[in-house]
Amino acid sequence: MSLFRRGLSKTRQSFFGRISQMLGNTEIDEDTWDDMETLLIQADVGFNTTVKVIDELQDRVRADGLTKSEQLRSALKESLADLLEFPPAMNISGRELSIILVVGVNGSGKTTSIAKLAHRLKNLSRRKVMIAAGDTFRAAAIEQLQTWGERIDVPVIANRPGSDPGAVVYDATVAAKSRDYDILIIDTAGRLQNNYNLMRELTKISEVSGKVVPDAPHEVLLVLDGTTGQNAIEQAKSFDEASGVSGVIVTKLDSTAKGGMVFSIFNDLQLPVHYLGLGEGIDDLVLFTPEFFVESLFDDEDEDAN
Repeated sequence: MSLFRRGLSKTRQSFFGRISQMLGNTEIDEDTWDDMETLLIQADVGFNTTVKVIDELQDRVRADGLTKSEQLRSALKESLADLLEFPPAMNISGRELSIILVVGVNGSGKTTSIAKLAHRLKNLSRRKVMIAAGDTFRAAAIEQLQTWGERIDVPVIANRPGSDPGAVVYDATVAAKSRDYDILIIDTAGRLQNNYNLMRELTKISEVSGKVVPDAPHEVLLVLDGTTGQNAIEQAKSFDEASGVSGVIVTKLDSTAKGGMVFSIFNDLQLPVHYLGLGEGIDDLVLFTPEFFVESLFDDEDEDAN
């Protein structure tokens, strides 16, 4: 809980903190609804999700006879929590080799998230994990993964920059299978969501692993930069069309006041959020926990208390 609270401090102190201040012990009136709607949208909850929440709250105010803003604050927390779900277990068990394809645009924190995920699976789940450096278009991405691999003691299969990413993925899949690894995590190029040819290539990369391991990839995780807010939602739609996204990792939430975009992922995309990036440390990729997330947005405790 403390990591959630610390990591979400900017979002809490900005918009959600202002919502809490606004919803003091005063009467609910039209200004209350207008102010709440404005603050939710500014927090990147998204227009559609905000309208849904406001409509539900207005229904509840009428049904339950709520009159005080403080009562509305509690109802708001419950309505937002109802949008969220604890992530299902990832489909990475019960077979010889499970493959996770990781997609996302450049700068989203994808490469770092792959390393943190590999570290988490290796240490908490006791799995043998291998990484494939499928982003062959950027030498820096390959080098970064190799550096991370050495740090966390996870092998990285790579080729020289500019090589065929499909070949790298194929070689890595064969290697992971022959060496009895449990999980292969595949990095992909940070493709622009509006580049048709690159998105088609992403689809092909997804198919390559399936030639070696049936039904692969078994999970397609989309990494979204939390600082981009609603722009990330549009990215997600394009990546889902290209690769069939099964879940989301939201990064950099410790660096933004736009943490409300997590609610849009559930409401607009109907996708589970598996992990949140709440810091730069190797252990700061945390399992998404709805209760902790919502409480950390509204928690009024002094920052120095923890």
